[in-house]
Order: sequence, then C-alpha cells, then structure tokens
Amino acid sequence: MSVLRRNKLRELLKEGKPTIGTHILSSWPGTVEVIGHSGVVDYVEFMSTYAPYELYSLDNLGMASELFDMSTMIKIDAEPKTYLAQRAIGAGFQNVLFADLRTVKDVEEAVRAVRAEPRGWNGCSMHRIEGYLLECGSEKFVRYCDDVVVAVMVEKKSLYDRLEDVMNTDGVDMIQFGLYDFSMTLGLWGQTKHPKVREAEEKTIKMALKYGKHPRAEVDSMDGFEEAVKRYIDLGVRDFCVGTDVGILFESMKKYAGITREALEKT
Repeated sequence: MSVLRRNKLRELLKEGKPTIGTHILSSWPGTVEVIGHSGVVDYVEFMSTYAPYELYSLDNLGMASELFDMSTMIKIDAEPKTYLAQRAIGAGFQNVLFADLRTVKDVEEAVRAVRAEPRGWNGCSMHRIEGYLLECGSEKFVRYCDDVVVAVMVEKKSLYDRLEDVMNTDGVDMIQFGLYDFSMTLGLWGQTKHPKVREAEEKTIKMALKYGKHPRAEVDSMDGFEEAVKRYIDLGVRDFCVGTDVGILFESMKKYAGITREALEKT
C-alpha cells in the first residue's frame, strides 16, 4: 500500500550511507520506470523548474516511483514555493529541493512549507499520499512530513553571504551549491570553474560538513565525469545527483549519430 510509504532517501541519510540520485525534466512516468529498472539509483529528482508540466504529472510520477525501491525529490522555484512543495508532497514526492532562495527567511519558510501543523504550514489536504481520506491530517501524516528531506540550493550571493546562518537553520538537511547561478550573481556568466566560484563551492561543502548537513554534488557532464566525482569525494561529499535525461540524450546523439554520420561519409 502506497499511503505514507517509507522515504528511502531519509533512511539512507540517517544511516550515514551514500546516496545517488538522477535528474529528469520529462514528466512522462515511463522515464521514472526506466530509471527504476536500472536498479542503481536511490531517488529521482524531477526538475520542475526547467520544463513544462501539470499537476496531474506529479501524481503520475509519484505512482511510478512506488513501483521501485526509490525515493523522489522535486526541485521547485522560489515562488510559489509553499504551494508547489505541498502539492508535490501530497502527490507522492518525498523530498524537496528549494531553488533561488535569497535570504535566511526564505530558507525558514521553505522548511515550514513541508512540515505539518503546528510546527509548519502543511495541513490536511486529502491528497493521494494520505490515502485521500485514510490518513488525512493524522499523526502518521505529521511524521511523514517530518521525514521529508529539505534540500537548499545555495546559488545566490545574498544567501551565500549568510551561509553560517543557513547551516544553523533547523530542518535543513541537504545543501546544494549552484555553480551556474552563483557565477551569474558575480557577473562571471558561465565561468563555473572561475577561482571565486570554486572557492565559494568548496567553502559551502566544508561548512555543510562542519554543521552536520549533507553537501550534495551534481555531476552532469560526460566530459571529465570520473575526475569530477573524485574531486567531490575528496572534498568529503557522499551524496550525488548525476546526469539528466536531456543531457544523456544529447550525449548519446552526439556519440551514436556522430559515429553513423562518419561511417556514411566514408562510403
């Protein structure tokens, strides 16, 4: 029965075990099933900030994940973060990554968005994860909300400047440094390997470890993939989210269509 099911990501974090996720932009539930059949991914992150979707998509993605031993995460925009977080949780997403937060107050509101009343703002909504009526507003639902992993993107300089306050915010579990947005806030557009960006990223990772948070690394590029993973492991990172569906498709097309075109040009 899928009502208020276990959160694999939360369990792994509690046990101090490494975690591996992957990103998808597609809202087709078959994508989740393909990933599940691989048997090597702990959770799927739906990047709702990057592609169009509808609320029905959230239910479908949540149902698909329940066919496998996988958890789910959704990346949401800064606004309307409370509405999106609560609808996603109700649909079956067990963890939330909050993007584009700019102040400590934004971070505090993100935590309250997922926790149940009275500590937070999440209330009885008759969503599918509650069994519609079975566990609506119940004590089990409150515990389920407490298990939601709250991940925060540190990608705006205004939030980075309050980094220690972010680490001291109760309820924040995971920290993700955003290379691209952070470089933009410095006026270093696209320069994700600039010394200032690298310095900020490493400081964020080290501070997260110091305060008992889980720094997560995203590794998307197929070029230098192994070197990038090793660099993060050497920094102490044990939580990764690797690849995107569109990125993998792009790299696959470059490789296999390129091989075919070269072969045709030789005929």
